[in-house]
Amino acid sequence: MKVHKDPVITIHQVTKDYGNGKGVFDISFQVEEGEVFGYLGSNGAGKTTTIRQLMGFIRPQRGSCQIMGMDCFTQASQIQKRSGYLAGELAFPEDMTGREFLKFMAELKGMKQFARMEELMERFELNPQGKIRKMSKGMKQKVGIVNAFMHNPQAVILDEPTSGLDPFMQNRFVELVLEEKKKGTTILMSSHIFEEVEKTCDKTAFIRAGRIVAVEDMNQLAQKRNKIYTVTLKDAGAVEKLKRESNIQVMEHKLQGHGIEENQLQILVRGNLTEMLQTILKYEPIDLSSKDQSLEELFMHYYGEDSEKPRQQKRGVRQ
Repeated sequence: MKVHKDPVITIHQVTKDYGNGKGVFDISFQVEEGEVFGYLGSNGAGKTTTIRQLMGFIRPQRGSCQIMGMDCFTQASQIQKRSGYLAGELAFPEDMTGREFLKFMAELKGMKQFARMEELMERFELNPQGKIRKMSKGMKQKVGIVNAFMHNPQAVILDEPTSGLDPFMQNRFVELVLEEKKKGTTILMSSHIFEEVEKTCDKTAFIRAGRIVAVEDMNQLAQKRNKIYTVTLKDAGAVEKLKRESNIQVMEHKLQGHGIEENQLQILVRGNLTEMLQTILKYEPIDLSSKDQSLEELFMHYYGEDSEKPRQQKRGVRQ
């Protein structure tokens, strides 16, 4: 029989209203022990505001936040000793070297051993000797990642963790997160990089305009993907005629990939492929190619700003 454990991170009906529609509104979700939980949304959606409340930097106007059973505002110092944090906008004491800063943080966290810190610096090819003020954005990001993980925290909160990293280092970061997941570390990761979320996360909350529009199990979300067909016709007029076909679901232009020409369109196919092909053949297609719907396209289709309001309300928020 599986023993139920309390969630490591709990946000319950949290609101922080800055006015003019800015802030977060009635946010609720939980992150279980050993789970990697994605927090996905566009810039300004409310990801950082949520995280700053979890770290105790700001207090919610309504609702509550807890990490490891402790209140995120009144017990922030205790939480910070047992958790790791990477801010979306890094602010370091720039007169320190990278090593001086990490050693300083290690003392605050009560670290006695530094093998993990050295291992992480080597993994991310971080040269810690230079002054932080002279470091590139990517190098500062590496300092932040090492600081977040070097004390083997029980929970880690990451705000846009791969910002400024090159693709090679982004892959190193993904490998680190997957290793931490195996160890049982609980991770909340805010991101707008869909591939990163897809590779690492067990669940993902989608936030838009300060409100959570869905919490999805990533395995179940993958099963909802459909095929996208790119159809090339003789001219734009033929495209417009095809778009008017009632049994064809055309993806909006803003969702289309790069390189879509005016005589092309993308069609989302679920269900009867034969019927769709018969419709397209009437317009004498020049070319037809297909691909699996990406997580980004799936997200935008269901939860993007151009999606229909009734559809969002119908799907609701599963928590």
